[in-house]
Amino acid sequence: MNDLVSRVADNVGISPEVAEKAVGMMLGFLQREADDGAVARMIEAIPGAPELVAKFNGEGAGGGGLLGGLMASFGGGVMALGQQLMAQGLGMGEITALARETIAVAREHAGAETVDEVVNSVPGLSQFV
Repeated sequence: MNDLVSRVADNVGISPEVAEKAVGMMLGFLQREADDGAVARMIEAIPGAPELVAKFNGEGAGGGGLLGGLMASFGGGVMALGQQLMAQGLGMGEITALARETIAVAREHAGAETVDEVVNSVPGLSQFV
C-alpha cells in the first residue's frame, strides 16, 4: 500500500481498502473535471497516484440512481462525487477529511501552485479543501 493511502486511512480513520478506493475515485474525478495540464502534473507527482486513478477512475461514474441522475442534471461535479463516496460508506466529515488530506499530500509532492490551479478549476471544490 502506498504512503498516500496509508496516510489518508490513518488520518481520516477509515480502512486502507476504503481509503484506496476513495482516493482513486477522487483523483479520477479531478482528472476528468480539472484543468488537464495541472491535474496531470499533480497526479504524476504523487507516488502511486497514477495507479490509483487507473484502478478506480471509472468507479461510481454515471451511477447513483435517481439521486445521481438529479445531481447530474444540476451539473454533477463535486456533489456527484460526494454521492459516490457516500455510496462507499463515507460520511460528510470523512469525505471532507479525505479531500483535505489528499490535497495536503498533493501540495507536498506537486507544489501549492499546481494544486491550487487544479482546485480552482473545479467549481465548488475549494469549499471542501
